[in-house]
Amino acid sequence: MSLIDDSPKEALQKYFGFKEFKGEQEIAIQSILEGKDTFVIMPTGGGKSMCYQLPALMLDGVALVVSPLIALMKNQVDALRGNHEDPSITHYLNSSLNKAEAENVKLDVSSGRTKILYVAPETLTKETNIEFLKSVKISFVAVDEAHCISEWGHDFRPEYRRIRPIIKQIADVPIIALTATATPKVQQDIQKNLQMVNSTLIKSSFNRENLYYEVKPKKDALKQIVQHCISNKGRSGIIYCLSRKKVDQIAETLSVNGVKVLPYHAGKDTKTRSRIQDAFLMQDVDVIVATIAFGMGIDKPDVRYVIHYDIPKSLESYYQETGRAGRDGGDGHCIAFYSHKDIEKLEKFLQGKPLAEQEIGSQLLQEVMSYAETSISRRKFLLHYFGEEFDEINGPGAKNCDNSRYPKPQYEGKDEILMILGAVKEHKEDHKMQFISAVLIGESNREVDDYNGKNSSFWNKGKGKTDRYWNGVIRQSLVLGYLKKEIEKYGVLTLTEKGKTFLENPVSVMLAEERDYRDVDTGDKMVQTRRGQGGVADDTLRKMLVTLRKDIADQKSLPPYVIFQDISLDEMAIHYPIKEEELLRISGVGTGKAKKFGAMFLALIAKYVDENKIERADD
Repeated sequence: MSLIDDSPKEALQKYFGFKEFKGEQEIAIQSILEGKDTFVIMPTGGGKSMCYQLPALMLDGVALVVSPLIALMKNQVDALRGNHEDPSITHYLNSSLNKAEAENVKLDVSSGRTKILYVAPETLTKETNIEFLKSVKISFVAVDEAHCISEWGHDFRPEYRRIRPIIKQIADVPIIALTATATPKVQQDIQKNLQMVNSTLIKSSFNRENLYYEVKPKKDALKQIVQHCISNKGRSGIIYCLSRKKVDQIAETLSVNGVKVLPYHAGKDTKTRSRIQDAFLMQDVDVIVATIAFGMGIDKPDVRYVIHYDIPKSLESYYQETGRAGRDGGDGHCIAFYSHKDIEKLEKFLQGKPLAEQEIGSQLLQEVMSYAETSISRRKFLLHYFGEEFDEINGPGAKNCDNSRYPKPQYEGKDEILMILGAVKEHKEDHKMQFISAVLIGESNREVDDYNGKNSSFWNKGKGKTDRYWNGVIRQSLVLGYLKKEIEKYGVLTLTEKGKTFLENPVSVMLAEERDYRDVDTGDKMVQTRRGQGGVADDTLRKMLVTLRKDIADQKSLPPYVIFQDISLDEMAIHYPIKEEELLRISGVGTGKAKKFGAMFLALIAKYVDENKIERADD
């Protein structure tokens, strides 16, 4: 691995125009230049890609970068080519290329002009590609988004587990694995699978101090989203939903409210998705409403807010998706809407899957629920999940979340923690949170019956409090370091040394009251207000529709609601129907009503749309 260039800092200035490295970049680069296996855990926006791009340009041969998404490859190739005169400096090899294009890429690689070659894991497994890569000089292999290797990660991809055996076939070269989201368990899984147990580990802080974290009850969520987007006009934002249908509904509502927005999901063809990504990157639109397929590797530095209409399936997903905000170091606002019904819906999705997958999925969901309902610093909770301590009083960004800025009342929690730790110990540190809570409130269930919970000295000792209350105490005990979860055993609670000491010598501990989301009813309706389904109505148009309805009602001596109910007018003032088939999609409008009363309403709306030059979602 001979160097073909200057020092890392000189090369940084030469190739990228930067004078200084960010964080631990230089240490990672030096490790690769020295031929060592290197494992980089660095938050989104921390500059992970520089850790392999710079040494690739400095070393003989071509660096092989395994990357999971075509969009990610295209972004990075475009960005790299922007820094170099010769476009053949970097290429990607994936299913988006036809045979002739793939052959041209291989010619450039063979000629030595290409320094960085991005490949999809599926491309890497093809025998013809393996034989080709054996014929060229590989400087090192970079495995990007390495958390895809771990079944404990939020984005497990089985093909990633085949990478190491294939690398062995191709060449004996160093590996650099990179991820922005790795809990200690995922970290071990990656190192074991890539056979990098003795690698240089470079772990940056997961703290994104410029991000403001906020969780809101999922009530009137769409109305709040519309208001947020309007008040942040001209600023880039991403809104995440779990279903394609919801993506389309929210995008339509934002559009009719004057927001420059596009929907993005797997239901759209490749060219359309690419066009939408480009429109967002080029700032032709302000907002993208998307399923989680959007944003992985999209290097847009000035996203100012990320909103989760639906709570994600794991904290890793949440951390990675919120991490797309504020990558330029500027402010980023991260809002998640939460209700128990969303968790129940996600739990149903797990049914029918293999038992181990159900257990893992359920455990990841419990962590999301704990994060949403906690009343302690959200930053402290997140960082604790990723194995990092945080000073919630003086740490960077300490006041940058709703819980820290607007704290809940505190209470003396010594006795409650003693009860929790005592119950965990008595039951041989072999049960999860739900079992301990059930024992304390005296609630019988199958697990309690099977493991003689009723014979516990702690049975019903916590009566008068709910399981929700005791779950909150357990969550805070975990973050305070009295308990830990055994991930290998799907979340079994065990005592830490600090917890054992506390049992022997208890001290005063202040706990915070938990936040309550039990009364929130989301349903599947977009907004549960008199503004109707689907968003914020056009008030001017709505008043005109109300006047027309009253005139017709008076002429026919009918109550106005017989003509059209309020909810129907609300939706008309959101969706602007101008054809009968569009009117039939409005709530409360059947064929008969459309035939009888529709013509005058459609004529009024069409005239209003034309005079005000309104762009409709149906156009």
